[in-house]
Amino acid sequence: MKTIVHRSNSRGFANHGWLKSYHTFSFASYQNAERMNFGALRVLNDDVVQPKMGFGTHPHQNMEIISITLKGALSHKDSMGNKRAIEVGEVQVMSAGTGLTHSEFNDSKTDEVNFLQLWIVPEALNVEPNYEQRLFPMEGKKNRLQTVVAPKDKLEGRALPISQQAYIYRTHLDSNNSIDLKVKSEQNGLYIFVIDGEIEIANTTLEKRDAIGVFQTDGLKIKSNLNSELVIVEVPMT
Repeated sequence: MKTIVHRSNSRGFANHGWLKSYHTFSFASYQNAERMNFGALRVLNDDVVQPKMGFGTHPHQNMEIISITLKGALSHKDSMGNKRAIEVGEVQVMSAGTGLTHSEFNDSKTDEVNFLQLWIVPEALNVEPNYEQRLFPMEGKKNRLQTVVAPKDKLEGRALPISQQAYIYRTHLDSNNSIDLKVKSEQNGLYIFVIDGEIEIANTTLEKRDAIGVFQTDGLKIKSNLNSELVIVEVPMT
């Protein structure tokens, strides 16, 4: 088993006034040759958008883009005709493929929006663009794994499809609970991001917004020291 730990305070940070953005991996003005990716996971941004502000229309191509709202509601509009708000408990996926444009906006006059955006490198280029969004009930992740994203050819339950052999799970662990993870393939690694709480993995204690990547293993155990909320990404490492 090999591990790599990314502490919350080691992330890149950009303060644009209307946007505060923490970058786990190199992104925009934050460039770190040692923090380019974890396998196929290329971006994990932790963004806070101020009221009545947002990202103007911009393009994407050949990337799997996953957005998870943690606080507030993020309005989305794209060139495929989708126009919806992503609310807490929902997950949105976009397979950018041959190309699309979209915008993201905080419509609230008073409340910030906090959301995670993940980019996963696709297994095939120039696929037809696709958009899907779904609410995942809280009870489905209470002290167990809830699969929210899966490969489009291996969908599980209500998971949303992407064009890569990757999975995203969510879980809420009560204090002093544990959960076992098994990888789908020996070629995959696991990247665990702590939204809140405190956990132990591989003799390492992780707190709010810390993360750990684990690879060259068939699985691992996560133990919660406090009530904890996690996002877990399983991706091919090559």
